[in-house]
Amino acid sequence: MVIFKDKIYLDTSKRVEILDITLEVQELINESEIANGIVNIYSKHSTSAIVVNENENGLLDDFENILSDIVPENNRYKHDTIDNNAVSHLRSLFLGPSETIPFSDKKLALGTWQSIFFIELDGPRKRIVEITLVG
Repeated sequence: MVIFKDKIYLDTSKRVEILDITLEVQELINESEIANGIVNIYSKHSTSAIVVNENENGLLDDFENILSDIVPENNRYKHDTIDNNAVSHLRSLFLGPSETIPFSDKKLALGTWQSIFFIELDGPRKRIVEITLVG
């Protein structure tokens, strides 16, 4: 078994932002010595998420809108008395901090319409995504 670890560094520019990081993940697979295995993509932040879904502008807008509907702003959340970002923490509960994806012959085994996204929920910020390949 071989393990390869690296990081993706992101600078987000909006409070809520969806960034496609598929190419960055694929580049790290290409740089590694591992041809076949799994890649884990993990966000080190409790107000962000990693998801796999389709990269279509209307769908991405819908995604942001549904997060706002599920966890609305200005709802007098108790955590806001500490640092005023409860909505970001609560939205992340519905998404999750990581995804694990197989790859073969150095190619991500994503479906035709699938992409890997970093979801910023409390930006703008500097963020770190941990990448671990096992093969």
